[in-house]
Amino acid sequence: MSFKERVFSGVQPTGNLHLGNYLGAIVKFVELQNQYDCIYCVVDLHAITVWQDPKELPRATREVTAAFLACGIDPGKNIVFNQSQVAEHAELAWVFNCVARLGWLNRMTQFKEKASKDRENASVGLYAYPNLMAADILVYRATHVPVGEDQKQHVELARDIAQKFNNDYADSIAAHGFGEKFFPLPEPLIQGPATRVMSLRDGTKKMSKSDPSDYTRINLTDDADAIAQKIRKAKTDPEPLPSEAAGLEKRPEADNLVGIYAALAGSPRGQVLQEFGGAQFSTFKTALVDLAVARLAPINSELKRLTQDPLYIDSVLSDGANRARAIAAETMSAVKDIVGLVRAKPH
Repeated sequence: MSFKERVFSGVQPTGNLHLGNYLGAIVKFVELQNQYDCIYCVVDLHAITVWQDPKELPRATREVTAAFLACGIDPGKNIVFNQSQVAEHAELAWVFNCVARLGWLNRMTQFKEKASKDRENASVGLYAYPNLMAADILVYRATHVPVGEDQKQHVELARDIAQKFNNDYADSIAAHGFGEKFFPLPEPLIQGPATRVMSLRDGTKKMSKSDPSDYTRINLTDDADAIAQKIRKAKTDPEPLPSEAAGLEKRPEADNLVGIYAALAGSPRGQVLQEFGGAQFSTFKTALVDLAVARLAPINSELKRLTQDPLYIDSVLSDGANRARAIAAETMSAVKDIVGLVRAKPH
């Protein structure tokens, strides 16, 4: 059975979006909307796997939505919504809780990292959230998922769950007229440079909104002055920039800044090194400041405008949820029939 090509991806509303989110995810979302039917979700149910301030979560949800729009995602062309408005995500996640195996979840590296040594006090939701992530994707029978390398394992789990569901219920799937399989096996989309943007203060650590120092990251809410200050203060080494990529080995901060420049300019790293090879970091940072401000200042301005209009943001989320629900409800009805759950049929 051939499936309609469809992209799904989600971003958690857990604090300011930063340059890493933009270059690693959102800029790809904008490109993909010209090739696929896209569904972009603010995954607030994932956010509450760790405690969130109920007064802060609505603001963060609206801010991520505003960032989507400010960066160029078209809510008319795509579906943009927040996860909790479409109950079928959680409903399908329960079915997948019964399909996925404990051994699969025990291998998920992100749970180990987030739960750390306090695993016994971690929420069940944090442990099982990869099943919800699989439901997010498969409730729309999405075929492609744009992810960074660190999320690829979750897409692989979604494929395993889809495959097991298709195998376990093969006879029922065929009996209900869906052919050999009901769910597609979604493919990860990992594209372009700088899919993994590192901290401005430590090139061995990923740029993170949870880092206590604001100087480790460039937030999409930063104005031109803040962007310039953070880039000028970014950690470097005393050597000039090399002319070839091999010269960036064992120089993580230099490698990170070159990767950021390449991604913002839409140029290969090699081209950046040809242009700036032999230059001191002061020269390169000046060019990077100019480029970053030119790219990010319009986004910052539009983000501020949108966040001051929460009624508009809510209307985008409501419209997107209605459109998403129409697809998800059709999938969930079919899943109930396939699994053997009795549901009321329309007269």
